[in-house]
Amino acid sequence: MKKLFLFFALIPGFTSIAQPPDSKELQENAKAYMRQGDYDNAALLLIKALDQSPSDLGIAKDLALIYYFQKENTKALETIRPLLDRPDVDDQSFQIAGNIYKALEQTKDAEAMYKKAIKKFNKSGALYNEYAELLSSMQNTSAINLWEKGIEVDPGYSGNYYNAAKYYYFTTDKIWSIIYAEIFINIEPLSARTTEVKSILLDSYKKLFSNDLKNAEGRNNFEQAFLQSMSKANAVAENGINAESLTMIRTRFVLDWFEKYAAKFPFRLFEYYQLLLREGIFPAYNQWIFGATENLQAYQTWTSAHATEYTNFSNFQKGRIFKVPTGQYYHK
Repeated sequence: MKKLFLFFALIPGFTSIAQPPDSKELQENAKAYMRQGDYDNAALLLIKALDQSPSDLGIAKDLALIYYFQKENTKALETIRPLLDRPDVDDQSFQIAGNIYKALEQTKDAEAMYKKAIKKFNKSGALYNEYAELLSSMQNTSAINLWEKGIEVDPGYSGNYYNAAKYYYFTTDKIWSIIYAEIFINIEPLSARTTEVKSILLDSYKKLFSNDLKNAEGRNNFEQAFLQSMSKANAVAENGINAESLTMIRTRFVLDWFEKYAAKFPFRLFEYYQLLLREGIFPAYNQWIFGATENLQAYQTWTSAHATEYTNFSNFQKGRIFKVPTGQYYHK
């Protein structure tokens, strides 16, 4: 019998098969259950994992998140709150905590927690966005200041553009509902929110040319430059704002902008327009943004009649990730 045991013990991998899973294996298995929506089994494994590695931040975060998904928010808060004072805490821990506080309707605690989080992670676009959403739900108009700050310090995070575009859409300031909406669309071209934001963008252009284009008083230099370049195509807009007219309007805008203002105000979105023009796919890009929103049948007719151009645009878009560099913030 001793010889038989020795034989199996020498087989590579035999001893590891006999051993129970360690905390990391338990965590990975729990994530698999989590992806399947089986939160009960995920919680079971994470509890075991945390027993093995009680100081593991990642396991504790996952367990708090599972409790949140299970609507066991008291347990979730008990799990996540001790993490927030740890020196190795990350911004995701504060995000999870924020969702839990909101679910428990503990808004004062949530606000205090977000202030603490942003002090520690002052370049986290997600934290600015979520704190602003909390303030907005409380009818606090200072939320826009946080969305703006999130755009300034973390321009790659899409959520602040989404909320800021919607905020400005319901004000008289259509410049920033236009700019922020289109940046969001390019960062999240396929998300569930994109259709909504495309409608905001199209309607904002209509309102810009019906009123806001003439109102440059009190605008900063970037905003005045935007209005001046956009006004070059005012005659085109007199026939109505649609996918075709916006293609012409925005083409003229690009030509004027890069002649007069691009050196002073480098801006990724407008540079993208110029690149699309050079590639010969700017009309297809404008159809993708405005066509389906304005008239789905007309859009389908256009794509059928311009199949090669639209395919070229689609292939071009798939191969690129839209990123706004830090420092190109002009809403001051």
